Amino acid sequence: MDGFKYFELIRLSDDLVYQFDFQEKSDGVFGYKRRDQDLWITHQVDLGWVAFDQESNAILGKPWETLPGDQSLSHPPEGIWVSRKGSKSYVYELRYLKSK
Repeated sequence: MDGFKYFELIRLSDDLVYQFDFQEKSDGVFGYKRRDQDLWITHQVDLGWVAFDQESNAILGKPWETLPGDQSLSHPPEGIWVSRKGSKSYVYELRYLKSK
């Protein structure tokens, strides 16, 4: 698990980097929290690893190429991810790195 404690999502359009750390949420669920805000990527039974907004019941981001059944239960898949925020969509690359 040591190799999967930290990852970055790099936005491909402008190289903006978001950093995520493996943590435990207040409800006891483990996931990855974005360092600069309360945004989590967690594993959902039917959806796989997603950025999911519990309040609106909306998927905010997910892997583009790896289907939920092909994902590890322990960590999100590397590679291309997509996100949606309002009317905008973005493409990212998820990369695991040593924690900074």
